Amino acid sequence: MTESEWQGMRREAAELEYAWREAYRNLIEAAHAEPALRALYPFTSHWALRFSTTTRPRLTVVGPCLGANSDGTYGVGHGFVSQDLGQFVTAREAVDVAVRQLPSGLGPTTLGG
Repeated sequence: MTESEWQGMRREAAELEYAWREAYRNLIEAAHAEPALRALYPFTSHWALRFSTTTRPRLTVVGPCLGANSDGTYGVGHGFVSQDLGQFVTAREAVDVAVRQLPSGLGPTTLGG
């Protein structure tokens, strides 16, 4: 289910028709390229990328929230509209910060029943 969610998210990002689609697509692709994040269940809220250790319907949110800004920068924060962990020029930089914020010892994603 996790990989299926990632594939759907990547497809959606590639098909967006918004002005900020390139930045958003870059963020999704950079997060997917990172094994620690790819192992987690991805989901979005208001186009902010979040992660869970469980699948829907009962998500267990873990780590920070990543966002693609309209000016082409990327924000990382504790909350879904916060950029308190920084604003970055590249998606890769934002993803690196997000990975460093993950708790240690995360196991594989489980069903969120």
